[in-house]
Amino acid sequence: MPLIPEEPQIHESAQGPRATPAAGRPASTPRPVPGPRSAASPRPGRPGPGPARPTPPVSPRQHTSATQPPTPRPENRSVPRSSSPTQPQVQMIPAPTDGALDAAEEAVDLLLETGRTPGDILVLTTGEQHPWATHELSFGDASYWAQHDARDDVFFADAAAVERASARPVVVVAVNGGGDDAAARALPAALARASALLIVCGDPQRINSVLGAGV
Repeated sequence: MPLIPEEPQIHESAQGPRATPAAGRPASTPRPVPGPRSAASPRPGRPGPGPARPTPPVSPRQHTSATQPPTPRPENRSVPRSSSPTQPQVQMIPAPTDGALDAAEEAVDLLLETGRTPGDILVLTTGEQHPWATHELSFGDASYWAQHDARDDVFFADAAAVERASARPVVVVAVNGGGDDAAARALPAALARASALLIVCGDPQRINSVLGAGV
């Protein structure tokens, strides 16, 4: 009669020796393995992804005001001016020539968000005109300048026609072409019409050369 082997019995002592820390040394704790950083977790010191910037409006009437103060823009820098109380503050926003108009529109948005009334703002271009100005001029010069006189909204104009523009608290100049002569003519005239703030958007070297010439 064949023998039936008995099933082995596992005793607690058969589990093998338990790891014990060496004398005088604490047991090491496993370090967690960091997982990949998701898009929602931005790198420290950098802003997370935000919504895409909307296409700039064709008409300034599409601008809306907001009560929440905006985040300061690090690229903006002020140009020191005289301490005279009648002298407006001058702020320069560096931008390439082909991006000066976009920078000017962003400056207008920022002004409206901080509580400026649309009728307080005049925007001048030294090169190609703003699309809104081109559109409104297609209905006639008289109708176009009547909107300027109404002071109901942001007004866009060619810097060459600045003599027809009246003073406003804020004047924004987009140095988007026209050569150095156009900028040299536009900036002094814009400064004379800005009662509180002049913002100049364009190439810093080009703007500084004009500002240093006595603007």
